[in-house]
Amino acid sequence: MKKDIQIPKVENLHLAIIQEYNKTFKVNDYYAYLINEKDTDLEMVLIVSKGFDGTKETSKMHHKIEKLPAKYIAKVELIQEDIFQLNNEFKITFFEKNKMFEKNFLIKKNTIKEGNLRMLKAWNKKGILIK
Repeated sequence: MKKDIQIPKVENLHLAIIQEYNKTFKVNDYYAYLINEKDTDLEMVLIVSKGFDGTKETSKMHHKIEKLPAKYIAKVELIQEDIFQLNNEFKITFFEKNKMFEKNFLIKKNTIKEGNLRMLKAWNKKGILIK
């Protein structure tokens, strides 16, 4: 029965979009990072991301991290600035202590822009932290 299914709440897992200067092309690039603030390692982390808005949709990007150690940050993907005009979704599925978890992050369109970026201490760079 549906009422018997327990969906555990995921805490201490965050996503950050960080602006990094690209010296080669002399432009700011944006990268998605996954932040594990848990005291335990995460295993078989699967990440599916896509941009969408009405009839527009990007291709889905798939990433896998075999093991994301406790208190660790992993770079996931480069995000093109044009995609910020769309809603961006990151679906994260992982195992923690042999139990499966899932967390979805949604970044609403036009949220990632210069005026919304804040200095993030972990990188000493500008970005947006999504909890």
